[in-house]
Amino acid sequence: MIKCVILDDELLAISYLKLLCEEIEDVEVVKAFNDPKIFLQEIENIECNVCILDIEMPGINGLQVAELISGSKKIIFTTAYKEYAAEAFDLNVVDYVRKPIKKERLARAFEKAAELLQKSLKKDFIEWNTNIGKTVIFTDQIAYIKTSEIDSRDKEILLNDGSNIVLKNLNFKNLLDMLPAKDFAQVNKKEIIALSSVKVFSTHEIITTIPVENDNFLKVQIGETYRKTLSDLLSR
Repeated sequence: MIKCVILDDELLAISYLKLLCEEIEDVEVVKAFNDPKIFLQEIENIECNVCILDIEMPGINGLQVAELISGSKKIIFTTAYKEYAAEAFDLNVVDYVRKPIKKERLARAFEKAAELLQKSLKKDFIEWNTNIGKTVIFTDQIAYIKTSEIDSRDKEILLNDGSNIVLKNLNFKNLLDMLPAKDFAQVNKKEIIALSSVKVFSTHEIITTIPVENDNFLKVQIGETYRKTLSDLLSR
């Protein structure tokens, strides 16, 4: 089921979108806004997975709104203007639907959103060649991952019980694709952290719940490239 929120500064446009959505199977409109500022104040507390955003709005436009909301929301842009298309897709949105909107065209956009949502569902385990052979590892048991100091092609996994497993010949990009996106984040070029292992975080550093020598806890430095994405995930 797709639960969507509509943002459009025109009330007639909102009413029309609601009618279209009601005619599309497995789509529910949970709330609609005609003010971007109120939308931004409330969106993180609304249970939804898709946002339909108008682009041309007074004060703050849909492109700016899309940059501010959580990455967990899939975005469909609606607009009467074609010149925003390139900028819209730079934001990695689901679709860009031109007004006047037709039911069939909106339905295709929701189909794309549904496919992406399905792919992002929590995966319970990963399966890969390791130092002990082909192994199934349950993701909720993973505390921390780092690049092996012996061979940078390999990745060392620290499990919650303190044991270690080495994933053989696997880069971070492919590894992150295998992990639940909401539960793990890359923090620098050589380390991935399970969000459940984060105890304290600041602009430059994470203090984890992972014990190390002398009754201290593992500290991880946050790379500038990963800071915003990590902050967004940890602030939810």
